[in-house]
Amino acid sequence: MEIKVLEKNDSAMRLLIQGVNVAFMNAIRRIMLSEVPCMAIDEVVIIENSSILHDEILAHRIGLIPLKTDLDSYNLPDECPCKSEFGCNLCRVALTLEVEAGENTMTVYSEALRSENPNITPVSSKVPIVKLAPNQKIRLEAYARLGKGKNHAKWQPVSACAYKYLPHIKIKSKCDVCGKCIEVCPKGVLVNTEKKIEIQRILDCTLCQDCVDACPQSPPVIEISGEENAFILNIESTGALPVERILLEALNILDKKYEDFLNQLR
Repeated sequence: MEIKVLEKNDSAMRLLIQGVNVAFMNAIRRIMLSEVPCMAIDEVVIIENSSILHDEILAHRIGLIPLKTDLDSYNLPDECPCKSEFGCNLCRVALTLEVEAGENTMTVYSEALRSENPNITPVSSKVPIVKLAPNQKIRLEAYARLGKGKNHAKWQPVSACAYKYLPHIKIKSKCDVCGKCIEVCPKGVLVNTEKKIEIQRILDCTLCQDCVDACPQSPPVIEISGEENAFILNIESTGALPVERILLEALNILDKKYEDFLNQLR
């Protein structure tokens, strides 16, 4: 297997992976979506709520706010030595929210949540929670725990995780450079150099086949296909975990699944 980083920033990464099959790529994708743990608010105790939102809706909105996660300091609730449904400081983080509108209407944002652990805070301080009319008030306690996406989407550490075959484009010499394929390409992969059609930014090709359908010649002089054992993997983090950590955790989980399966065969 060969891996090459094509693009990378604080929240997203694009990889070229060669020498693997669809089964492997789909396993990694599904693990990142459903089994890599991250923090999310799982329980909300409403002490006072005079806003227009019902308690259940308010709790639901707070639960969907992405939280920065420290995987090394906390345990999954079912793996914590405390074995308590209430949790402990090794598997639970408490956050509080206490706001009151004055004479004017105010919008409450995620920055108003106060965490007992400065490392476990909302990814963004500007997630709107509720709008309060004058003199309305909210007081609540929230408890965040590690969880997995297979139990609820709020525990998914990725906002996008997808792969595609590495595109392969072939233009035959019989092409008369009519330009029809260039006009319909949604990604601008093809360009007319007056003498012939050339390929640019081939990695942006979505394999949609629109250029093939637009070719007036029969059979079409342009062929689009995907490399059988080469893929482009796009990962975008919610901000709960660094994108590199998400991928490494997914690979570790896959290794453990292989080991467990081999042990069962012995």
